[in-house]
Amino acid sequence: MADLTFAHGSSFYGSIGLKTTNRKPAIRNNGSGFAGGTMSDRSFSNDAFENVRDQIGFCGIWCGSCAVGNGALRELTARYHRLIAAYGLESWAPKELDYEQFVEWLDGIGLEASCPGCHQGGGREACPMRTCAHSKGIGHCADCGGSSACTHSKDLLGMRSGARSAGLFVEPDDGDPLRLMEGWIEALKRSWPSTILF
Repeated sequence: MADLTFAHGSSFYGSIGLKTTNRKPAIRNNGSGFAGGTMSDRSFSNDAFENVRDQIGFCGIWCGSCAVGNGALRELTARYHRLIAAYGLESWAPKELDYEQFVEWLDGIGLEASCPGCHQGGGREACPMRTCAHSKGIGHCADCGGSSACTHSKDLLGMRSGARSAGLFVEPDDGDPLRLMEGWIEALKRSWPSTILF
């Protein structure tokens, strides 16, 4: 095993055969996420979540539960970037890791704008449900009287089941959106990764 020394003093590192020191942790949790060094200088804004919190897409997927739309992906990426910088990963990462390319990738995610939700021009560009709903002047597929003969039902089922598998919330066809969103927001506060937004 490599002779590594960590500044954590955690018994976990010793238990797996790594040397530890008794120094203070280099990164501390201050209750609001990672802190230490420049990481505590950054404040988090949940403007992205506020932008999509009241949006349910044409397909019934709640935009507020999407990590791309609600800002959780950007925040997680920023925290991860600060964490690897604080740990000095560049100096001890495996040689197989192209650190510069890795950081460039993280920066790219951080620069990407949060999805504004499909009712505001975000989401999948070629979404057949959005195109169809626009052509019929409705805001949700459940509002369509022709749902039994829908040519998009396979796409709709695929999107909804995929969203549920990814942990997103999907409105049932007969749900009350306002009541559902109140419960969803409470559930989101306890759901990874979106819990970091609250």
